[in-house]
Amino acid sequence: VQLQASGGGLVQAGGSLRLSCVASGFNSDNYAICWVRQAPGQKREGVACMSRRDGSTTYADSVKGRFTMSSDNAKNMMYLQMNSLKPADTAVYYCGASLWTRNPVVLLSTVALDQWSQGTQVTVSS
Repeated sequence: VQLQASGGGLVQAGGSLRLSCVASGFNSDNYAICWVRQAPGQKREGVACMSRRDGSTTYADSVKGRFTMSSDNAKNMMYLQMNSLKPADTAVYYCGASLWTRNPVVLLSTVALDQWSQGTQVTVSS
């Protein structure tokens, strides 16, 4: 199982970015996937999580209405569209998956993921 995240960059406040995550090696869609971020000196924070099986998605309060998680099942791709970005969104972003805990709501709070991508840096300037 492998995850690879991409799409980070530098953007001004109010701008947009789209992160991508490609998943490989999964034998079925019976897992959940999340976007997680970590700012310097902070613990990892769940941003958005999705059940791959039914597509149910949940978001952190801090990003609701601004971020949208989606997937392209045919391509095994997941996306995080980030709009109205704020300096507080600056962090390293990761995609992660769980084969054991598939409830997106639980995963968003616990971030108990067993597969991780490398990080992609998102920097929002004021």
